[in-house]
Amino acid sequence: MATQNLSPALGAPASSPPYPKANRGYGKRSAPDQRPARADDFMLLPERERYIAGYVDHLPDGAAMDIKSLARSNPLYGQMAVGSALRALGVAGHLRHAQCRVEERGQVRWVTRTFWSRTARDNEWWGAFLDAENNRATRQTTAPRAGAESQAPAPVAPAEPAAQPSAPGPVPVAPQQRTPEPAPAHPSPAYLALARLGRTEPRLALSAADCSVLESLAAQWFALGVDTGYLTHALTSGLPAQVGSPIGFVRRRLTDKIPPHLPTAPPPAAPGTPGRRLMVECTECGTPGPSEALPDGLCRPCRTPVPGPAPAAPADPSVERDVHALVGTLRDLMRTP
Repeated sequence: MATQNLSPALGAPASSPPYPKANRGYGKRSAPDQRPARADDFMLLPERERYIAGYVDHLPDGAAMDIKSLARSNPLYGQMAVGSALRALGVAGHLRHAQCRVEERGQVRWVTRTFWSRTARDNEWWGAFLDAENNRATRQTTAPRAGAESQAPAPVAPAEPAAQPSAPGPVPVAPQQRTPEPAPAHPSPAYLALARLGRTEPRLALSAADCSVLESLAAQWFALGVDTGYLTHALTSGLPAQVGSPIGFVRRRLTDKIPPHLPTAPPPAAPGTPGRRLMVECTECGTPGPSEALPDGLCRPCRTPVPGPAPAAPADPSVERDVHALVGTLRDLMRTP
């Protein structure tokens, strides 16, 4: 009788988990001009640092480089060990943490990036590299504006009107009884504010000619930073019961109640002197600063060893015996009536 084989089939080997990806803008960034990977890379480092360096070196760009993600992916070492290893790799010249200023959709945020180099670099190389990265980030921010200006459509020349056939004779036209007042093709904010003044306050209704005459005075108010609401309130508040000449009344208020000049915001920096968009971050505590202030990727407090308590001196055997003798003497005195 044939027996049925009930043993389950071998399952497919489990695939290795994917590398944890960092949020957009964060994560690992490979430094340029690195030597090809070799089997003896990081051989001069201690065992723990060599293991962490080999793992980080195989991570793709954009992978998560925070301590928690690295410790979660490496079962041999916890968060404290990974943090100490990253600090040692920064001192050895393999990595630098940096905060980069990113502007997206009108919002400014700072993201943390980790620049990694398989080849150990000194502080001068890292300083020059981070300065170049800062200049590149600044150019990328200002490039779209320049590109938008360069891609502006060129003005199209008006086409010459086609030659009209000669009419057989002049056509009589009826003369106009009244010449209409020309209206501005693109009225300014000052003209619109004066034109709407009569709808807000009927006692200050102005004609089109009155608005054209007073437009230059109202434009001075807008040049000082006020808006339409401010101008309308200043012209319509505290009116008398009757206004005989609206144009004269508005002209007087535009002249007498002109607002003071307020200092404006400081002008933006010239294109030749861009602001710093990349700050080196201390590998130990995360304090940002320029690259020259953080040699080996560490700030001054983290580079300076904390003075610990002085080691206790070995106890003197004779002093220990005297203490025991004193305790025995006190016990005898306590027993004495």
